[in-house]
Amino acid sequence: MGEFLGAPTIGDAPQRVVSLNLCTDQLAMLLAAPGQLISVSRLASDPRSSAMARQAASWPRNAGQAEEIFLLNPDLVLAGRYTARATVSMLERLGIPVQRFDPASGLDEVPDRIAKMGEVLGREAAATALIARFEADLLSLRYEVGTVRAAIYQANGYTLGSGTMAADIMEAAGLRNLMADRPGGGRLPLELLVMRAPDMLITSTPYPGASRSEEILSHPVLQAMALPRANTGPDWICGTPYVLRAIRDLQEAAR
Repeated sequence: MGEFLGAPTIGDAPQRVVSLNLCTDQLAMLLAAPGQLISVSRLASDPRSSAMARQAASWPRNAGQAEEIFLLNPDLVLAGRYTARATVSMLERLGIPVQRFDPASGLDEVPDRIAKMGEVLGREAAATALIARFEADLLSLRYEVGTVRAAIYQANGYTLGSGTMAADIMEAAGLRNLMADRPGGGRLPLELLVMRAPDMLITSTPYPGASRSEEILSHPVLQAMALPRANTGPDWICGTPYVLRAIRDLQEAAR
């Protein structure tokens, strides 16, 4: 995944940018000019959550506390729509500009998020190049939806239906989402999952140690079904070009 870094923009572009959100972390890391981004969230370096955990080692991390952010003297703070609302509110009362980003709910929103980050950072040319590469790569990756019916089934029996990034990733990989008739996410009873008879399960990698919420993934009924499995991961979480890697991995698993 390349970083399309052109010449640093001068003038009104912010010079000291702090990110508080996992997804704005990654978009900013991809687009910021050298020295422009001065801090990212702690989640940016967590390999269980971040598609750019290795790259994040190049930036200082913050815990999203208003006091520490204020002391960094930022001229722009990047946040998610639902990120640390108390912190964001306090920073705004202190006169620090905050730019909020909505989470991407589908592949078609990825270019919009890239373009918005390019605009707020004064990195429009870099954003345009990244969007062009993303769209070309997505077009080359897309499969026609076939006959394999897959279901996302995670801790506590959580699943994702239509109108979600996960559903778009599955469709782009050529899979039929077993829960396409249900919008958004929610709990799927094990009995209903079995009755719908998926051809493939898409689960999550268990955290170390024991977890009651994850016990359902090793239920004897699921073991008896002996379905092929794939895993979601950090590439699935944010509306960045790394969703392309999620599509490739899912296509490989489906084969």
